[in-house]
Amino acid sequence: MVGQSNGGQHVFSWIGMSSITSDDADKGSDPGDLGADKDQMDALSFTPTSLSVLEVWEANYTGIGRCNQAVANIPTFTEAGLDAALADRLVGEAKFLRAYFYFNLVRCYGEIPKIARVYTGEEASQIYDDYSNTPKAEIYAQIEQDLKDAIAVLPLKSQYATKDLGRATKGAAQGLLAKVYLYQGKWNECLASCNDVINSGEYDLEPDYAMIWRQSHENGAESLFEVEGQNGAEGWGVGGYFVTQGARGPVTGGFNGWGFNTPSDDLEAAYEAGDERKAATMYYVGQTLWDGAVVESASNPKYNYKAYVSESQEDNYDSWSSGKNIRILRYGDILLMKAEASMNLAIAAMLSQPSTKSATGQVWATPQLPPKQNFGMPSARNAGWKWRWSTTVSLTLFAQEGQVRYFVPTAKTSWTASTRCSRFRKSTLTLALEN
Repeated sequence: MVGQSNGGQHVFSWIGMSSITSDDADKGSDPGDLGADKDQMDALSFTPTSLSVLEVWEANYTGIGRCNQAVANIPTFTEAGLDAALADRLVGEAKFLRAYFYFNLVRCYGEIPKIARVYTGEEASQIYDDYSNTPKAEIYAQIEQDLKDAIAVLPLKSQYATKDLGRATKGAAQGLLAKVYLYQGKWNECLASCNDVINSGEYDLEPDYAMIWRQSHENGAESLFEVEGQNGAEGWGVGGYFVTQGARGPVTGGFNGWGFNTPSDDLEAAYEAGDERKAATMYYVGQTLWDGAVVESASNPKYNYKAYVSESQEDNYDSWSSGKNIRILRYGDILLMKAEASMNLAIAAMLSQPSTKSATGQVWATPQLPPKQNFGMPSARNAGWKWRWSTTVSLTLFAQEGQVRYFVPTAKTSWTASTRCSRFRKSTLTLALEN
């Protein structure tokens, strides 16, 4: 996918919808610069007419419309000599992108219109029916089918020539399908799709986490799919993604920016001392950056390092049209999704066990977790790398007054989660897991 300047596809409005609305980011910038509606996104006070809401909707449906045209028309070119295998691959790429656009939409808006084909002028009534909202389950079914179709015809990453790197691959479709299953709680299917990616042998973790976000490591060992910046050539670079998040103030030896989407204090506090992911995720006023640039002063204390572009050591047309790719799906995501799916399956297995009376006669329901396991996680990316999950399970515990204890297996140790409950009282148990 080549970079686009449309703010709703991957840039300013999408940043507002997907990041500023989360606990990991704040609006940033100057207090008086609202970024059209980024203050609303930060405060969760946006409305259906907010600019970000409209642009994300329009941009993804524009993408879907183009994909529909490609799926309908590419096969007809075989009559003019287009190789049939190439036609199948191109249709697979279009279906991958259509699934990606629909996945963005269904996560943001829920029930949405399903427009999955090209209409003729005589189909006005059908268009009206299809433009009515479709249940989420039907949208997800469309996404799943598109990705399965893509998996059947797309090549592996290693089978593409260098000039074609960045095109959708079998691994990208398998990885996106795993994420689609994850969002639906289809744990078995998610686990299987993650294993498909892992067992392909096409991907690996980058030894240095910071290098994932450098232009020199685009489409690297950890990359499943990226938006291609095309080296910042005018009209083809990624327009506005990086400058909207750059430090708002003078930067000696580098680009500055608008200062939006700043890392939140909650995100900063989530990192433990020595966790090198933090140093690759956020940078600070007064810091000398990896290329020697220095943030002299700025409106905010910290900024998004993953969105930083180097004026001196990376190819960009200008500060707006960047040549750096946007990372969409990585091998690290696959490993984390496998771990989450495995953990949820373990919890389901625990809850499905029949109730038994303990030897002391104190507890009438004591679920037992499977033997200690690491849920498919690598031992470490590097020093200080950790994963955490937290999941809440509602259990009906029939117990006398006292404490019920559950021992939670992890790769590192057995943690204990406990809750106090009274007889015949439903209690909520939170299992906190760390590797």
